[in-house]
Amino acid sequence: MFRYIREAVEVLAALAPSLAEAMKTIQEMAFVILDGTLLSIDWIAADTPYYSGKRKRHGMNIQVLADPFGRLLLASLALPGSAHDLTAARQHGIIDALTDAGLKCWADKAYQGADGPVRVPFRDRRLKRWKRRHNTTHAKIRCVGEQAMATLKGWRLLRKLRCSTNRITNFVKAVLVLHHAST
Repeated sequence: MFRYIREAVEVLAALAPSLAEAMKTIQEMAFVILDGTLLSIDWIAADTPYYSGKRKRHGMNIQVLADPFGRLLLASLALPGSAHDLTAARQHGIIDALTDAGLKCWADKAYQGADGPVRVPFRDRRLKRWKRRHNTTHAKIRCVGEQAMATLKGWRLLRKLRCSTNRITNFVKAVLVLHHAST
């Protein structure tokens, strides 16, 4: 029984778009929204790379690209939870692909320092009025990406993963394919 489930998940994961395929779709859009999330996992013996100090729990880091309407376009490979969002995006080649495409990308403060087309809000405790307005506008644009992330996390399977960390990428990609099939 479990073998059939694993094989079905692998077949669905194989249908998920790669970064190159997603970039072909993205070329026609005005901008995209990049966001990362931590999918919770059970504690494991080799917990150091999977422990996120920011979230204070074990998990896997997933990078997601969403279109301006909040539809999921791409879910990256799962990295250990200790990986920073900017590092994960660079490691997957998302930042380079967006730079090559010349496409604007809206992201949160975690992507501060990403050069090229990635737009991030200003960081400071005391911002001038125009910078605060800019951050408000930026947050209004980026909230659509947060809704896409909520759609991904709405799948009960991804709320608390109790499987091998090697299979999490396939689960996320299978959920992405099923999400595209249902919309």
